[in-house]
Amino acid sequence: MDPVEALDRIAFLLERSLAETYRVRAFRTAAEAVAEMSPDEVARRAASGTLGRVRGIGPKTAQVVEEAVAGAVPGYLARLEREAGVPLADHGHALRAALRGDCHLHSDWSDGAGSVEAMGRTAAALGHEWAVLTDHSPRLTVARGLTAGRLREQLEVIAELNERWAPFRLLTGIECDILPDGSLDQERELLDRLDLVVASVHSKLRMDSAPMTARMITAVRDPLTDVLGHCTGRLLTARRGTGRRDRREGGRPESEFDAEAVFAACAESGTAVEINSRPERLDPPRRLLREAVAAGVLFAVDTDAHAPGQLDWQLLGCARAQECGVPAERVVNTWTAEGLREWTRTRKAPSREAGSPEARSRENGPPE
Repeated sequence: MDPVEALDRIAFLLERSLAETYRVRAFRTAAEAVAEMSPDEVARRAASGTLGRVRGIGPKTAQVVEEAVAGAVPGYLARLEREAGVPLADHGHALRAALRGDCHLHSDWSDGAGSVEAMGRTAAALGHEWAVLTDHSPRLTVARGLTAGRLREQLEVIAELNERWAPFRLLTGIECDILPDGSLDQERELLDRLDLVVASVHSKLRMDSAPMTARMITAVRDPLTDVLGHCTGRLLTARRGTGRRDRREGGRPESEFDAEAVFAACAESGTAVEINSRPERLDPPRRLLREAVAAGVLFAVDTDAHAPGQLDWQLLGCARAQECGVPAERVVNTWTAEGLREWTRTRKAPSREAGSPEARSRENGPPE
């Protein structure tokens, strides 16, 4: 077995299971170190037991390399594969098979642990036709949110990668903070250039219900908002595996707002409601998800992945969508990349009108 592939696969499975970031980083770093050596040097060091002298390779990762060089499946990897053989959810598989992409993922440009290239390649390897890179906006400094200048630089990187990646396409996007007054945390001209905008509340989560409701309605009615991200902001457990730092705080309660009014505004404006698949979020809760279905909104089943292995979480959101009666035809991830981009520009779904019959107008076309 190729030792670099073995180390990368272990890292992927650890990310999928929300392992601590330092554990994942050990295997990613070791994979990079092994990749820089010639196969002969790797074999020689494996035979002589000197892999541990290479910077970035420790006792556990050295053992994985030695077993892989010997032609065996490393024991560490075999154990993780057995554990991964248990499905993340018992249902939702039909909807997952219908999904073409993921509208919400992060890279190491903000608070993610994977490069833009690693996130895109993993999305393609999982069978996606497209994915939307949505790193954070500038006010979220704890997550290294992207200034306008850094976001413009990122758009150039994405354009270069897409020249090599066809037919897979990495779409341009952002997870934009909803500020206390409901405005979006980025230059409007720049937001207008993006393929898709996820708008989420990250600050002042304990606002009183009335101002929080007004804040969210203002945001979802903004013609530049395409998806309302993790609407309640709740955390079921301590957050782990989100990138540069693991957080150990406990769970967080839901923000208080008038869900009926917010979902009605989403339905009226054609803004999709995100079904966030992160295990510690699973947002919105089932009661609100059923309410959103009744309101007639569109949905985006997203991973909110902050590492390559977390891109495998979509089944969790699909299972909740099935439980709550979300129609597949109202899930924007089932559309082609061009269908999705047409919807964000006009609010017309590929096969029928979605939400408001009035087309949304943006001054600038999508970046070439």
